[in-house]
Amino acid sequence: MKPGQQHPEGGQRPRHTRGPYGPPPGGPRQPWDMPTQTAGPAVRERRGTATVVAVVAAAVVVAAAAVTGYLVLGGDGDDGARPPAPSSSAPAADDARTDAGELPTVRGWRTVTNPRTGIVFDVPPEWGLKPASWATYVADDGDPEETPLVGFSAPAMLKEKWCVFDADLDGSSDERWLAAAGSRAERDARTPQEAARDNASLWVYGGYTQPDKAKVTKGEPEPYTTASGITGSVATASSTGVEPGGKCDTDGKATAFAFRSPKGDIVSWTFVGAKGVGEEVPDGVVRKVLSTVRLAGG
Repeated sequence: MKPGQQHPEGGQRPRHTRGPYGPPPGGPRQPWDMPTQTAGPAVRERRGTATVVAVVAAAVVVAAAAVTGYLVLGGDGDDGARPPAPSSSAPAADDARTDAGELPTVRGWRTVTNPRTGIVFDVPPEWGLKPASWATYVADDGDPEETPLVGFSAPAMLKEKWCVFDADLDGSSDERWLAAAGSRAERDARTPQEAARDNASLWVYGGYTQPDKAKVTKGEPEPYTTASGITGSVATASSTGVEPGGKCDTDGKATAFAFRSPKGDIVSWTFVGAKGVGEEVPDGVVRKVLSTVRLAGG
């Protein structure tokens, strides 16, 4: 799937003509910590098996990318003067996300901080960081209200322009990222186990296999403790047999870790990315990133 990408400030709610990613006409329902803002005119776009939406706070250009729809909203220190740098570039416009005193625990890696969840994690240096006001999500192709199935905010992305295509042959390039990771608050989950299991499977279904749920293999949640001592549940999901109906269609995989914050709230971290491709993020790297999950100031 491919998300849109825009400047962080303003007032606009893009939607797409088909597929899963976007808020309903009256504004998004919020099963997680997705930021909200008054909506403006819609910008439509399309991708292969599913469409993506960029919900933004500034009326600017839409450039798609990867496996979800991006929500970009103002605030959190973003000046909105320029679009976020592609994940394949060196640290640039996203540096405001990393100057809150959080240092990487892996030498040479970059620190990702989400002020909404309090979750911090590290990613390899080639990953790009989006402002904390961004979110990315997937929705069901058949949902006329385009209600998010699952999503996360303050994402880090790998190879934001990994695959470029023109799904609707309108002469406008769509872009798909290779992988992404982020965190969210789990307002509706009853347990960390439920949150981890559902996040992983919904990302793979929403981003890669729609409308075929049978292609998603769900792993059972297992106990996991990060290097900082956070104990919770981790679950994985992956797909097999996704047919390449479009240039950028691939199988996908996801790893989700959920736990209770010191306040007792359930929060989660998730990785999602393409599977079975030459540049697939190895499971060992995913687990290393997961091991760095910690709380801000901890």
